[in-house]
Amino acid sequence: GADLTDRVEAEEARDQALAELKRLKDRLAEENLYLRAEVLSSHGFEEMIGESDALRYVLHRVEQVAGTDATVLIEGETGVGKELVARAVHTKSGRTEAAFIKVNCAALLANLIESERFGHERGAFTGANQMRRGRFELADGGTLLLDEVAELPIELQVRLLRVLQDGTFERVGSSRTRTVDVRIIAATNRGLKGEVDAGRFREDLFYRLNVYPISVPPLRERTEDIPLLVAHFVRHYAERSGKEVSEISPSTLRRLNEYPWPGNVRELQNVLERAVITSVGSVLEIDSLAAPATVPEAGSASHSSVLRSLVEVERSHILAVLRSTRGRVAGAGGAAGVLGIHPSTLRSRMNKLGIDQAEYKKTPSPRP
Repeated sequence: GADLTDRVEAEEARDQALAELKRLKDRLAEENLYLRAEVLSSHGFEEMIGESDALRYVLHRVEQVAGTDATVLIEGETGVGKELVARAVHTKSGRTEAAFIKVNCAALLANLIESERFGHERGAFTGANQMRRGRFELADGGTLLLDEVAELPIELQVRLLRVLQDGTFERVGSSRTRTVDVRIIAATNRGLKGEVDAGRFREDLFYRLNVYPISVPPLRERTEDIPLLVAHFVRHYAERSGKEVSEISPSTLRRLNEYPWPGNVRELQNVLERAVITSVGSVLEIDSLAAPATVPEAGSASHSSVLRSLVEVERSHILAVLRSTRGRVAGAGGAAGVLGIHPSTLRSRMNKLGIDQAEYKKTPSPRP
């Protein structure tokens, strides 16, 4: 009898070990599939390049929050590098050895978002031929980036709110509650507060996501970084295409600095890749930019006129805001808040535009 019991217990232990091994194998296979897709879609740039005050401030914010588990909301225009900021937060956190998982809320069909985020059981819906773990499970112990979170259908925002509150969810087609330990980073190119005011985003979810906001400045507000970005991208694309591009003409660099870059760093990247392909010889030349009508030829009379008028308009607008705030730059009611930019960025622009305190900080006349 004793021998039989030992045998049964040994078989049960073996079955449990095999089941655990299969579970780990399935999870590893799923993670490998996801990571392979990420590598194929990646542009290969994992550095944040630049020395401007605006970018330094973003990196300072990353350093502040990385060591915590606080939820981060990254806002910025399309192409500014929000995903790079999210990766920097993950890399500098205590979760760096675990997975960094991204889900693009704008790229999925509404009826598949729930399955993509939370997973599904076999037979949960048509086409669900096998059980699949969602992004939350894959990111357990690590970081989950909800990219373009403003695109999330409002009916699915309730389930996301529950996960943020207590870390629990159910797979589609299952009643079993699962718990995960995931750090959430959300990114959007639209102001979430405006989406809340418009009734397209839940206010309670906004406050859950807006624990630690990071605003990534557009490229036009950190033009000091353009030469560094140009050197990096040109070197990369030249190596990849087998070309030797060792020089960038001054006129080309000037045009790149003067262009407003509505598509930000991503647009600059595309322009430089195209330029490396079409350039003949070792000097980089750019034939045209995406919006030549708004960027007159350098050196022409219309070009100088446009630049003067833009500088004058910017200067007068900043002066007007500074006067309305009685010279207050930062803090509550400061000019930076009114303009929607960081105080260091505003001070940098003031310095470049030659705005002196005497022009806006006038002593108020005494009351009668």
